[in-house]
Amino acid sequence: MHELSITQNLLALALQHAEPAGVRQITTLHLVIGELSSVVDDSVQFYWDFVSKGTIAEGARLHFERIPAAFRCLDCQTEFGRNDRYQCPACGSGHVTISAGEEFFLKSIEVEE
Repeated sequence: MHELSITQNLLALALQHAEPAGVRQITTLHLVIGELSSVVDDSVQFYWDFVSKGTIAEGARLHFERIPAAFRCLDCQTEFGRNDRYQCPACGSGHVTISAGEEFFLKSIEVEE
């Protein structure tokens, strides 16, 4: 259910940038979401349709760009994708950190002026 507050904040951010610029309609929002984030696309879309009603963002299309998970070995510095054991494929170490996949941000907004 945290997608509701995320979506409300997303709308507020879009309006914060669009309204002062005199935008007539927000048509598309481009969102970047990491594979490891707990954000569910369908839930954001569902809440978007509800929270954007009556605003200049009503009917705007949400475009979701998913970022795959990536890890970095802290022992040998190898970058690698997700695997079943979360171990470095180069040296076998389990001493790894997440280097990508937790993102969630508004990349861009398309509008009609």
